[in-house]
Amino acid sequence: MKVAVYSTRRYDRQMLDRANQQHGHQLVYVQDALTPDTVALAEGCGAVCVFVNDTVDASALRALKALGIGLVTTRSTGFNHVDAAAAQRLGIAATRVTDYSPYSVAEFAVGLLLAVNRRIARASQRTRDGNFELDGLMGFDLHGRTVGVVGTGKIGRIFAAIMRGFGCRVLGHDPFPTSEFVGEYVPLPTLLADSDVISLHCPLTPETQHLINAKSLGEVRPGAYLINTSRGGLIDTEAVIDALKTHRLGGLAIDVYEQEADLFFQDLSATVITDDVIQRLVSFPNVIVTGHQAFFTAEAIGQIMATTLENISAFERGEALHNAIPLPR
Repeated sequence: MKVAVYSTRRYDRQMLDRANQQHGHQLVYVQDALTPDTVALAEGCGAVCVFVNDTVDASALRALKALGIGLVTTRSTGFNHVDAAAAQRLGIAATRVTDYSPYSVAEFAVGLLLAVNRRIARASQRTRDGNFELDGLMGFDLHGRTVGVVGTGKIGRIFAAIMRGFGCRVLGHDPFPTSEFVGEYVPLPTLLADSDVISLHCPLTPETQHLINAKSLGEVRPGAYLINTSRGGLIDTEAVIDALKTHRLGGLAIDVYEQEADLFFQDLSATVITDDVIQRLVSFPNVIVTGHQAFFTAEAIGQIMATTLENISAFERGEALHNAIPLPR
């Protein structure tokens, strides 16, 4: 099957080519993101493969339908960038990667927490400059602290288990509690008020959009640290900046950003970044921002590419699509 693969980088091509040896699809790599303006690059293909910051809204889907595209598959677990309802109306199948190494994201969240708490990035930069002073680098022991986990799916549960290993008390909040969670479930206001560290591990939905906002930040224990490796839209960034300025938050570490589509997965080091919000964020000494790399391990990428190609093959064979993107509730 001929497939236009959008938002590709060198590592995407390498891993997809390797996984495609078992499938034999004709993959057409497109470095640009999918938008209504780049839909034409999929002409002659039967499917498109997209990533988290591509625009797969109703307008783009109508244009894809006009080209004869029958399948949109995203090489990600998150699918808020795909209008699944519009795809169904147009008769376009939509699939995702329902499962890949949850350890990749959970371990990275722990790494972000350690890095921002113990000022590891600042310390590394100092020693590169020949400065071995310790002033301004003091953190706190995680042992004995309370960690709140918002979203207790596979990733949240693994993160919670790691924190238990550090000797932390673990609280959780999720509308669908599970006995596999190692901590204690509490209402969200209780979690915010009692936690020294808050880590977000939930999908972006209309209910979770700006879950962390001015009001909820007012309920946070003063000096708490906030970690986000899920979706940028969970956080109202302007409200978080205000909370950092007033010391309501003691630190912030994020691998996702609500306006990341215009920034992430690109080298902008030689350009002027016009996003004033992220420029303000990275100016704080107690903030770490990474470019959506929590999923980026060999194990996770290998599984993502294998599942993506299996989705395409299943569609080509006319089989049931077990990884179909669910419709909005």
